[in-house]
Order: sequence, then C-alpha cells, then structure tokens
Amino acid sequence: MQPEYQASSRRQDVKSTGHCGTTLLDKEHSPIDASSLYSMSPICPAPLCRQFWKAGNYDSGLISKSSSKNGTSFLSVHPKFLHSNATSHKWAFGAIAELLDNAVDEIQNGATFAVIDKMLNPKDGTSALFIQDNGGGMDQEAMRCCLSFGFSDKKSESAIGQYGNGFKTSSMRLGADVVVFSRCMKNRKLTQTVGLLSFTFLTRAGVDRIVVPMIEYEFMSTTRKWTSTCSEQHFVNNLSLLLQWSPFSTEEELLKRFDDIGDHGTKIIIYNLWLNDEGKMELDFQSDPEDIRISCDAESGKSCSRMSVSDLHLANTLRYSLRAYLSILYLRIPGNFCIWLCGQIVEYHNIANDLKYREFILYKPHIGGGEEVSVITSVGFLKEAPLVNIHGFNVYHKNRLILPFWNVAGSSVNRSRGVVGVLEANFIKPTHDKQDFEKTPLFQKLEHRLKEMTWEYWDHHCGLIGYHATKKPRAPSQASSESGKKHATAKRKNYDHQMEPEIQKQKAGIGVNRPDPEPIQNSPATTIASDSEDQERVLLLKENKRLHASCLENEKIEEEYTAKITSLRGELKEAQRKYRRLLVQSAAALLENSKKEHTVIVL
Repeated sequence: MQPEYQASSRRQDVKSTGHCGTTLLDKEHSPIDASSLYSMSPICPAPLCRQFWKAGNYDSGLISKSSSKNGTSFLSVHPKFLHSNATSHKWAFGAIAELLDNAVDEIQNGATFAVIDKMLNPKDGTSALFIQDNGGGMDQEAMRCCLSFGFSDKKSESAIGQYGNGFKTSSMRLGADVVVFSRCMKNRKLTQTVGLLSFTFLTRAGVDRIVVPMIEYEFMSTTRKWTSTCSEQHFVNNLSLLLQWSPFSTEEELLKRFDDIGDHGTKIIIYNLWLNDEGKMELDFQSDPEDIRISCDAESGKSCSRMSVSDLHLANTLRYSLRAYLSILYLRIPGNFCIWLCGQIVEYHNIANDLKYREFILYKPHIGGGEEVSVITSVGFLKEAPLVNIHGFNVYHKNRLILPFWNVAGSSVNRSRGVVGVLEANFIKPTHDKQDFEKTPLFQKLEHRLKEMTWEYWDHHCGLIGYHATKKPRAPSQASSESGKKHATAKRKNYDHQMEPEIQKQKAGIGVNRPDPEPIQNSPATTIASDSEDQERVLLLKENKRLHASCLENEKIEEEYTAKITSLRGELKEAQRKYRRLLVQSAAALLENSKKEHTVIVL
C-alpha cells in the first residue's frame, strides 16, 4: 500500500538546519526553546566519542532542573542517563537479543517473522543495523511509551519483556542513534509513526533533558492519502529534527522505509554503531555475508583447520557468531515464525537433542509460601564427548536463553567433562540485561542442585564414554542429602540399551555394598529377598528396553516433523517473496490509479 502523502505548503518550510520545537519523553514538560537544540556554544564543544565505553565521558555543563506545573515538580532525564543505562549490556549480542525479544513477543499479535540485517547510512555510507517484524505495530502513544523509561504494557505471563527498559538499553548499547518506524491498525485507524532517539543530537545540541522528535500520519480512506495528525508547527519542527539527525535527508526518503512494512509492523534502524577499543566497528558485517560477528572475538588468530573440536563447538562459536547464538536463543519456536539473518533463515537448534545417554531429572523447589514447582532437566553427554571439554547447563526463562553452558561444577572438569543439561527455570528472575539471574536464595539452591546433578550423572555414566566407571556413586554430605530430600526428587529414565550391567544395578539400587555371597546362601530369608530383587531387576530391564524403543520411535517422529517444518519454511519463504512482489505491483497500480483520478478531477 503506497497511497500519496498529503501535500502542504508546510513541507517547504522544513529545512534540515532550521530551528524547531520537539516532543519530550515526558509529555508534561513544556517545549524547550528551539534555539537551545542547536546550541554549539563552548559549553558543549566536544564531539561524540565513537567508542561505547568512553562515550559517557562528556560534560555538557548543563544542570538538569525540574519544571513546575500547578505546584507539581516533574524531573528531567539527562541525556547522560541514556549511556549509563546502556552499560548494563556488556555483550553486543545480548543487546540484539533484547530487541529480538520484542519481535518474539509480537507472535501473539500475528507476527510471523523477524529480520536482522545491515544497511548503509545514505548520508555517510557507514553500516547500520536494522531489525524488523510484522507484529501489531505501534501508534504514536505506544511509541511514546516505548521510548519512555520503565513503561511496559505487556500483561501476558509468557511475555519475555517486562521491565519497560530493554529497547533503550539495547539500542543505545549498539549505536549512538536509533530511528523507529511503525505502522498499525487501531480503533479502525491506520497510522504510521516515526520516532528518533539520538544520543548524538542530544549531546551536540547540549540539551539538559531527553528530547524525542516524533511524527505521525493517518491514512484517510476518503482521499487515499497519508495526512499528519499533529499541528502544523509541531509537525514542521519534529520533521526538521528527524531530517537533520536521522540517516534520511528528505521526507520522501524517510517515509520510503515503510514500503516493505505492509499494513502492520515495526522497523528500527540503529546507526552510528559503536567502535571497539581498536577503533574497528564492534559488529563485523564483512567476515561472513550470512552472519554478523563480534570483531574482537572473530579474530582469534586461529584458522579453522587448527581449531579443536571444542573451539568449533556451539558453546564457543555463539560468543562471536550471531547466527550460532540465535539458533539456541529460544527453547521453542512456533512453526509459523522464523528469524531471518542477513537474508537466510536461522535454523532452530535444540541442545537437548544433541545429548546421548540422556536422562530427565525432576527438581521441585519451594518458591515461598509453601508453593512447590516442578522443573524437568534434561542431562546427558554431548555427542562429541569425550573429545570436548565443554560442560554446563543451558538455563532458559520463559522460553528465552539466559545462561548458555553455565559451568556450575567449577574447576572439577574431570568429573563433569562433556556433561550438559537443559532446563527452563521460570521460578527465578533474570537481571535486566537477561544475561544472568538475580542472586537470590532460590538461585543459589538451584546452582547447588545442578552441581549435584552433574556429579551424580558423571558417577553413573562416565564409563559409557570411555572413562573408568565408579562402582559406587559419591556419597552426598548430610547437608546435601537433606537439601535433596527437601528440594528435589530424581526420576531417571535412561534410554540407552547399551548400559553396562554394573550401572544397571546401580540404577536399580542393588549390587552395591552387598556382603559376600556365602552368608547370603546360608540364610533362607536373604535368599527370598535376593530372588525378589532379581525379579525387580528383570522388570526394570524390561521397562528400560520398552522406554528405549519408545524413545527411538519419538526421535523418528521428531525427525519427520523437522523435515516437514524445513519444507514448509521453504514454501513460506517462496510465498513471502510472491507476496512482496504482489504488494509492490498493487502499490504501483494503486499509485497509478490515484494519479489518474487526480488528473480527471483537475480537468
């Protein structure tokens, strides 16, 4: 849909260097003096630093003041807060994941894809990052809330975002400036909104509060044109700021970003991307055309042929390859949703499917008030074991990966080598950057229990991958035993039919620390007990074979479904291409008809 935009004499008044007013994050603030937005006085002479960890070292010389209205004071948010707030993200990929979470949350509003790619800044030719989804979109009020601090209207318990701070911290962590385009249908009104959050503008203009230029258009069905919804002066002022500080120099060029959004969706463009300490762009778009990498980690000095199996494992590549990280970022992805990275679909990867000799362990922590929750943890050896020295647990929260390959066993590598687990811990809260959990007593108990799981699993199964099997599991301490009784129960279902007899006995709870056979034969009572235990062992072995067969059948079904999903994704990709071509054709036809109608009216 590309109808005409309402022409007006006010467009001619918009100049990229003109003075203007603006929209504030806090609507209660009165507009500030236009001249202050472009003040380049000696108070703020320093240019913006391009290195993120040094960008906060500036002194505007301005003092934030509260404004009073009807006897009530309103606090201003100083531009320095944008940078200090963004330092909560230590890792660039964590910031990208935060932005992608917003797209995933839009699945409930009909989103079927998210796109992450690079583009060139038309003004200076530098690389910029854009993220787009076809979710419900935002009108002007929703975008104002998105660009404000601490506001979140996500009510769903399954929503990943909840603090109302992720967009600001993540976008400012990746680059100095971000421009947002969003189109939505609300109350039978089709609107499109553009908003700008620019650290460069705020610091160079020397303002003492965060100012967000924003414009909105509404589609008028009677005239089939987009018309601005705000006052003429407000529109001219905000458009002027957008054209000066965004990558786009004209209104036509700015609004062209809506061409591929459709009737609803959101696109964010982050530009003036930060540089690392070596002066290179932190995000590497050149090394792999189908991936985005982190420059400092990608250049490790090792060629692929000299890297070990551990170096090439997902647990290590995810630290510098965005494609690897995104492949495990979500525990479950709906079949009708896909993530595009640099023009290619990100293939979903379930770490639990890579595990051999897998078991499922039930953990039941008490979360307060006597309430008990159940958490099922998948534990097993990596398929590359024992060649890899990787171990740890992948802990998710509300479907989102928080801790990848978390090493809970510490330095006890020999007793945990290759042991990996996967679990979803919704009963503990993540930190604001979603790269760790809050260090609460519940979290500490979870850490202790996962360490016990690692050692217990190793003691029972290390012989299966070539290590010397321990005939007797390590006896837990009294405190550990009491903690296990209080907080967890373990139900093991082993699906490997090649378990050694000794390990099978340990699993059945027999054959460990038993007296010599001669005294047992002299006692009829113990003979009867032994026969009963032997029968129980036989039953357990039969049950193990049955479960193993069932597991193989389920894996076969899963492979079939995976093949079908891959095929459907290919069909979906082709359908999307056709849809986009039809959309462009229909837009061209609509524009042509609109021109013809206009010509007839003039005549």
